Amino acid sequence: MNLQMILGNFALILFILTLFTGVIWFLDVFLLSKQRRAAADLALAEFDARRAKLSADGVKLEASSRAQLQAALLRQPAWIEYTGSFFPVIALVFCLRSFLYEPFKIPSSSMVPTLLVGDLILVNKFTYGIRLPVVNKKIIEVSRPQRGDVMVFKYPRDMTLDYIKRVIGVPGDKITYRNKRLTVNGQDITYRALPDFLDEDRLTYSKHYEENLTGVRHEILNDERAPADVRDPHDFPQSELCSYDIEGFTCTVPPDHYFMMGDNRDNSADSRYWGFVPDQNIVGKAFGIWMNQNVITNFDLSKLKRIGGFH
Repeated sequence: MNLQMILGNFALILFILTLFTGVIWFLDVFLLSKQRRAAADLALAEFDARRAKLSADGVKLEASSRAQLQAALLRQPAWIEYTGSFFPVIALVFCLRSFLYEPFKIPSSSMVPTLLVGDLILVNKFTYGIRLPVVNKKIIEVSRPQRGDVMVFKYPRDMTLDYIKRVIGVPGDKITYRNKRLTVNGQDITYRALPDFLDEDRLTYSKHYEENLTGVRHEILNDERAPADVRDPHDFPQSELCSYDIEGFTCTVPPDHYFMMGDNRDNSADSRYWGFVPDQNIVGKAFGIWMNQNVITNFDLSKLKRIGGFH
């Protein structure tokens, strides 16, 4: 694992910090603090003996001097105070984001209109099974991704990157996408036209539809100017399970893999281009927006309405 991969893996960095601060915390609790206590007891015994001798000679000492000496002797060294003391907080954050919920920021427009650039979302880490942090190995099976789920996963071509797309095909599914319309296992997916969608950043309109993906209704966009075919797909593992032509493609999803597509269909680099997502790449299921970055950076209060769940 090279330095760039380590720096690009926040979970690994957090794990190293937890381990490092945890070792210092446990070392202090079970060894160093006891050594400080023993040394303090010895020093205080000597102090008390001298004090008793001086008192016998008629010398009056301040009562607070013993307490000050004791506090100084038991005080943690700075290197422990500024490392081990952070362990409980770092460990709590590590456990929360590893096993329960992890926040993500939407960096691109591939999931518009469901998710906008700048949306800050929460991802459920246990819905699809309990996984070991860093190595992402599943140890407890809970459930499997279903068609229509919005899922975060490690990009198969660069495991340091997290992608978010919608699950279109589960293991065994035959996915056909022709002339910008989906068919799953021979069943035509139905669409309902909605008013054209305005991209406020580009000031352009896109065709806007409600897609009924085998019972899961959600919104998608199509760009009439974009071609229907997939241009220059990558040479990805098990690419022989896909066939491409000028009208689109057909793919059969292999076992323990998923076919992912963005809701902004003509502005999304997804499984059409780089292939299937293995089960071991799954990070979790996205389920809600807790804030939009524009509210924080630009005081755009209109984006507060983004807060909440999504389909």
